[in-house]
Amino acid sequence: MTKAGPYENVTSAEAAIERVMDAGQGVLRLAPTWVPRAFCTPAKRLRLHPHDYFPLAKDRGGIDERWLASAIRAENGPLTDPFEGLSLAVDPDGGVVPFDEFIAHFRTSAIGSHWDTHGAWPMYSKFFDNQAPLPFHIHHRDEHAALVGKPGKPEAYYFPPQMNNHPGEFPYTFFGLHPETTRQQVIDKLEGFLRGGDNRITELSKAYRVTPGTGWDVPAGILHAPASLCTYEPQAACDVFAMTESWSNHKEVADELLWKDVPEDRHGDLEFIVDLVDWERNVDPEFWSHRFTPPVETAASRAQGGTAYAERWITYRSDAFSAKELTIAPGGSAQIADRDAYGLVAVGGIGEINGQHLASISSIRYGQFSSDEYFVTADGANRGVTIRNTSPTEDLVVLKHFGPGNAELAADRANGTLGQA
Repeated sequence: MTKAGPYENVTSAEAAIERVMDAGQGVLRLAPTWVPRAFCTPAKRLRLHPHDYFPLAKDRGGIDERWLASAIRAENGPLTDPFEGLSLAVDPDGGVVPFDEFIAHFRTSAIGSHWDTHGAWPMYSKFFDNQAPLPFHIHHRDEHAALVGKPGKPEAYYFPPQMNNHPGEFPYTFFGLHPETTRQQVIDKLEGFLRGGDNRITELSKAYRVTPGTGWDVPAGILHAPASLCTYEPQAACDVFAMTESWSNHKEVADELLWKDVPEDRHGDLEFIVDLVDWERNVDPEFWSHRFTPPVETAASRAQGGTAYAERWITYRSDAFSAKELTIAPGGSAQIADRDAYGLVAVGGIGEINGQHLASISSIRYGQFSSDEYFVTADGANRGVTIRNTSPTEDLVVLKHFGPGNAELAADRANGTLGQA
């Protein structure tokens, strides 16, 4: 049978897809989705076994990311596995089911109105785990991404304390451009990219120290060089970008990463790269106020008093996705009335979700299944989800990622306590 990365027995059989839905009554367990990046150095905070961060062929790079609730594939060059980046649902009879095929089979039962509006699950999240900061780069807005057949890519960051036992080499993120920056200055730096060496483009930007337990909103069109913290990143479902910094991670950045998502007839055109920049947002003198995202307790959590559990919005400024952090006290439980489909991953503790085992990873081998990641379908959310902490001593901490148009977020925004997009 077909193999997906380390997992055997990939199946698209209708009976297997139905089993996956029925076994958890709309709450499906997902296998870990490990993604290598050849231009990165793993910081080894993803909880893989220390021997398993470089399990692939030469030139593939190390495991630097874990994708969550992903219905898309990674774009990592000609050696990319056909299923790389795609989440796989665990079949209780053995094997795995591609997440995109599960969604296409169940449609609105799986993802609700997102099927009608997008015809697919329109977001995913990931853990990014690099020892050094990423190169200064940009994700296209819709109009530019459409030229290469993709949607635009806004994203957001949250830095889970449980995943950050060390900060890496540079716990600062460069965002945007100095307000006085000119278009010609950016072009000059891009010309330096093509000459080779270090083009020092971050001289035009500002670095912000990032703090575990907080986050940032990063709309498409904003230049950024993410910090070396392990980062939880809800984002739109695509892998579109242009690298604009020529030296990063202690090595040169390949020219192909500058032109990766540029129409072929515009390769070599630096004016096109500058056109990707949302100038108003990049030079915003109040960037911190508009993009920094401190956690905010949900109205429902405040109403129940925060004794058995607490739930906080950790991503809430974007219209393309949102995310929450749920913390359940030892021995406690939570019956959360989410009205939308969502993915979730446990980053601390042990418990149950609708009777299924839920446990954060301490250490796992490449290719092993886990019980830390699930996807709650629209039907499952409507039936109700109970998450219980079975530990007598440790909090159970779960991160939950949602698509656009979250009903609870809209209600909490309406009361004026959350930032707008």
